[in-house]
Amino acid sequence: MTTDNLRIDSAEIPVIAPDAPFPGRKIVRGWLIPLCSKRTILPLLLLLFDFALFFGAIAATVLLTPVWAKIGMGLVAGFIIGRLFILGHDACHQSFTPHRGLNRVLGRIAFLPSLTPYSLWDIGHNLVHHGQTNLKGFDFVWAPLSVEEFQALPPMRQLLERIYRSGWVPGLYYFIEMWWLRMYFPSKTYMGARRPSFFWDSMLVTVFAVLWIGALAAAAVVTQQSVGLTVLAGFVAPFIFWNFMIGFVVYAHHTHTSVAWYDNKTEWMRAQPFVTTTVHLIFRFKVGALMHHIMEHTAHHLDMGIPMYRLKEAQKFLETHLPGRIIIQNFSWDWYFKTARLCKLYDFKAKRWLDFYGNPTSPALAAH
Repeated sequence: MTTDNLRIDSAEIPVIAPDAPFPGRKIVRGWLIPLCSKRTILPLLLLLFDFALFFGAIAATVLLTPVWAKIGMGLVAGFIIGRLFILGHDACHQSFTPHRGLNRVLGRIAFLPSLTPYSLWDIGHNLVHHGQTNLKGFDFVWAPLSVEEFQALPPMRQLLERIYRSGWVPGLYYFIEMWWLRMYFPSKTYMGARRPSFFWDSMLVTVFAVLWIGALAAAAVVTQQSVGLTVLAGFVAPFIFWNFMIGFVVYAHHTHTSVAWYDNKTEWMRAQPFVTTTVHLIFRFKVGALMHHIMEHTAHHLDMGIPMYRLKEAQKFLETHLPGRIIIQNFSWDWYFKTARLCKLYDFKAKRWLDFYGNPTSPALAAH
């Protein structure tokens, strides 16, 4: 569907009481079909706009004189990398434009500043994460360890887990566990399958990184500036900020004291966790809109075909017609660090979070 005048007729769709059986993913997705219509010109304009912002911010890291201004614009560029990544994320889901081939091209382009190999993200995100969200042993994204698993780790790995879940370095988790090990020329240990596209997509982002760094170095020489400082501000700072941004976003999407994790596929399927394993995180000052509405995450997980420019409407519809089922959280740093303190290990039987010593830190969800 490519028309832009389709809307859900809410009057014909019932409100499902919190204690009523979940109507099923197929039925709920059927309600949202009108919001799966896609456009072409708008996505192209969004991509051009965000790339203009990105190149403008990178140019500012060269043109501005104060070190604080250079680094500051590098951090701004990192945030814009996040915006571009969200566009590529939609393209990889085939929800950006109605044209599959165009989506594959635009997705690879949008993923370049984040150095994300398109085909490897497709496998790890679309098939693994979306296909089996919060199912331990399949979905590896911020998957919690049990007490027994944690205690069986060598001391240095235990320390790394403590650092990951401290709340302070979500970017370190993303950089190591997701990007370095699973997306950038991954070994057979982390990606058993071998496809030519994996190699060539990794090469594509490598070439882009080399050109990016080379252009910054050349600009530094021409303007008689420090090459090291210019590369730090124009490449290192944006890439570090981007890693922290995506690490934080993915953590906040699926880590909450009301979110259940599963280690049994039969139990996971029986629970139909299609609207209960994600969090709708609400920010003040329209920050959610600045992130292309990716925080309206319940609607996205229920149907990946909904374009990001329709997620706000879809999320509102779900929260109206499925009251009491969707986890809605107003963001604050207090909530975030409290969650990091509570959510260390997981009791998969009782469905509750534990600290690193095995003490319960959240109510049991097993009876829910």
